[in-house]
Amino acid sequence: MAEQFYADYLYVAVFIFLGIGFAAMLLYLSSLVRPSAPNPTKSISYECGMMPIGEPWTQFTVRYYIFALLFMVFDVETVFLYPWALVFKRLGWFGFWEMIVFIVILVVGLIYAWSKRVLRWV
Repeated sequence: MAEQFYADYLYVAVFIFLGIGFAAMLLYLSSLVRPSAPNPTKSISYECGMMPIGEPWTQFTVRYYIFALLFMVFDVETVFLYPWALVFKRLGWFGFWEMIVFIVILVVGLIYAWSKRVLRWV
């Protein structure tokens, strides 16, 4: 019994080793075949065909990231609402109240973000 258990893990280890080896071999072969002509112009950022102005590393305000995270939260909410709506009759009242709790939690988060003025874009 124990031999079969370890044999199963041996198969997994062999496949992982072969996968990593195959990927490393392809990366090495592509480095041999590709043309290499380093140039300082190739190293600059591309900004719509114009020469970049200013430093490439600028700090963005945290508000943009929080705004994006809030968008993702409410996007995920809609992803959960569609399957719930499809099986609504089968779930009954329990499913209804579970979704109400889920939506209330998200609304509380929205009210908190609104009170902290996170939703202002300026």
